[in-house]
Amino acid sequence: MSLFDVVRARVRIASMVNRTVLDPSATLGGLCGNDVFLKAENLQKTGAFKFRGACNALMSLEREEGLRGVVTASSGNHGQAVACAAARLGYSAVVVVPVDASPAKVAAVEGYGAKVIPWGTTSLERLDKASELVRQEGMTFIHPYDDDRVMAGQGTIGLEIIDDLPDVDAVLVPIGGGGLLSGVATALKGIRPGIRVYGVESERSNCMYRSLHAGKRTPLERIATVADGLRTTIPGERTFEIARRLVDDVLLVREEEIIEALLFLLEREKLLVEPSGAVTVAALLSGRFPLRHRKVVALLSGGNIALDRLEEFLAARRR
Repeated sequence: MSLFDVVRARVRIASMVNRTVLDPSATLGGLCGNDVFLKAENLQKTGAFKFRGACNALMSLEREEGLRGVVTASSGNHGQAVACAAARLGYSAVVVVPVDASPAKVAAVEGYGAKVIPWGTTSLERLDKASELVRQEGMTFIHPYDDDRVMAGQGTIGLEIIDDLPDVDAVLVPIGGGGLLSGVATALKGIRPGIRVYGVESERSNCMYRSLHAGKRTPLERIATVADGLRTTIPGERTFEIARRLVDDVLLVREEEIIEALLFLLEREKLLVEPSGAVTVAALLSGRFPLRHRKVVALLSGGNIALDRLEEFLAARRR
């Protein structure tokens, strides 16, 4: 996957996706000592960046492949994206979700007309079940992150950042399986190699951090994070290799910092962002981001959060 693939993806999906805003945040910048800009992918169609990759993958298929139906494995956002893109293109879709998936995300997947299959709790269990459906039903598999077409679609975010802020110094990107990180890093470094790219994970779901420090893909035995979109057992083969080449560092944030970042964005920026999308702001607010007096973009990857979950966070703060 190369910069050329990202540029082609931008052309391919232009009629389907939103060009999301890049807004400065003077409040956040003052708190962390940088000029901070928020890339609001929570305002993307389906409520998350995943729609970009899903569109590029499905629009890259031969028509007969798509008509056999598509299947994917997802904790929610990628499933919504594939379901929505498939519906627009006239394809049927099946989404394998964890048994403890967010009810709001499951309802959204079904709302786009896709069939939902609850299965297991880990990303590997979901992927195995999706692969089984490919073998049994002849459907076309759309990997949630370890697919060049998906990564190239996510990378179009990087092109928009460069367009809107040509002198950006650093970009912070949430990490699940690494598709967003890999795509954005490929775009940014392909245009300006000096831009620093930081991934951000929860301390309780840090497979990319552990893998990069170990020098090989290293699975997690246990994941327990409020950031359900980042619950990945092991990085993808492709995403790990790209991250190892292009990513400057991975920062870890605590659970309480993620929640505080989410509430900060809601209260001060008037943006509803899910926990997975708020980890980049958590890294800035926590003081773990190492640079100062730079132009920094925090990528807000999604805004799909159940209202009862949000109520829990607000109630906990009032206590």
